[in-house]
Amino acid sequence: MARDDAQTGGVDPRRRLPAVGVLCADPAAKPLIAQHGSEALAEALRGVLADARAAVLDAAMTIPSRESLIAEAGQILVSRSRETLFGVINATGVVIHTNLGRAPMAPEAVAAMTAAAGYANLEFDLHGGRRASRHDHLDPLIAEMTGAEAGLAVNNGAGAVLLALAALAPGAPVIVSRGEMVEIGGGFRVPDIVVQSGARLVEVGTTNRTHLSDYERALRAHPDARVILRTHPSNFRITGFTSAPSAGELAAFAHTNGLILIEDLGGGALIDLAPFGIEGEPMVQDSLQAGVDLVVFSGDKLLGGPQAGIAAGRRHLIDQLAAHPLARALRIDKLSLAALAATLRLYRAPSDPSARVPVLRMLTQRLQAIHARASALVLLIADVPGLMADGSDTLGYAGGGAMPMNPLPSRAIALTAAGLSAHDLARRLRLGTPGVVGRIERDRVLIDLRTVSDDETAAVAAAIRAAVRP
Repeated sequence: MARDDAQTGGVDPRRRLPAVGVLCADPAAKPLIAQHGSEALAEALRGVLADARAAVLDAAMTIPSRESLIAEAGQILVSRSRETLFGVINATGVVIHTNLGRAPMAPEAVAAMTAAAGYANLEFDLHGGRRASRHDHLDPLIAEMTGAEAGLAVNNGAGAVLLALAALAPGAPVIVSRGEMVEIGGGFRVPDIVVQSGARLVEVGTTNRTHLSDYERALRAHPDARVILRTHPSNFRITGFTSAPSAGELAAFAHTNGLILIEDLGGGALIDLAPFGIEGEPMVQDSLQAGVDLVVFSGDKLLGGPQAGIAAGRRHLIDQLAAHPLARALRIDKLSLAALAATLRLYRAPSDPSARVPVLRMLTQRLQAIHARASALVLLIADVPGLMADGSDTLGYAGGGAMPMNPLPSRAIALTAAGLSAHDLARRLRLGTPGVVGRIERDRVLIDLRTVSDDETAAVAAAIRAAVRP
């Protein structure tokens, strides 16, 4: 409540603050009006004046000058006009980092997005001069790289599962093992997606064990069932007393009984990662060869491309998905389509995707290369006053809901700076240009070199120097 003049022994100090109109008419405000407009400046000034009124009343502060009020409003306007999404350096050791945008794309994918950013032949046949389908750009590529009859991409993995169930099992029972009732991130759960698709969920088995006999009983109870949904537990593992039918066994059962087997693989590996010490990650090609009718996987995880949900499988099923009304609502945009096509081409022989796709390069790189990068970084910051930088063996992870039980040996630089807590140092690194996102362990900031490229090492060194500067 405002204080009376009599109570304050004089004029209420808030009355001595200039009005918004007076400040807008001040010559110092002219450059801001020219750059941001009078309405934006007036709005910023109202906020500045509201803060000033509270300050002079509660803390008996001196009345700020017009110039300082206008300058503060100018800072607000500048901060509002800044970009909020920009590149950072991932020094966490988590390769597919969901909060940092998952897969960093290959230069070829970035170039393809740039080329398609203007007008493009997205849905236009340049030879015939007539309308075409955007799916034509990806269908043959997905088929070629996976061994499927056909392929289709939508805007993300959950969308691909939703579309598949809506198109292939509308109103019908969908049989899912209880051990595969996973939450796939962001609060989206397999049971919810099944329900939202219009299908009816039928749970079989138990959390740790599901047998073919469980599917048989479910089918007897629900003879109108159309689909069995098999979900790869991308971000967790159940170990110990467990069992489940293999993809081949489930495919044979489904086909004998006239059902469609859909598998959500999540990560979507197109190369065998076992030779690089990464065990247990299924390949899309293996599922299709085992008899799965439709395999769904993400574009921005192990594939290493943009956000997308890819469906690969039998031609008549892909055609049903493409013809469903949800396909338009979930369709992939032209930039993601261009990037995905360019990424898929990097898997075409004689190209080596483990060397050309950034995600695969980080996952499969030799530990010696990471050690060399860490040693180079230590040398670059060895002369920084007040900074302690020690090499430290550590573990990274694939991330992005892939291979949760496979830690990746790595090498990090552990940083401590005089006069700065680990949290302060980490914050300064994040807010630098470029921002460097590390992690904190035992009151030290760790810069994990598995996810820092050779080209980024010098920038990380410069960011560390700037962060510890008084």
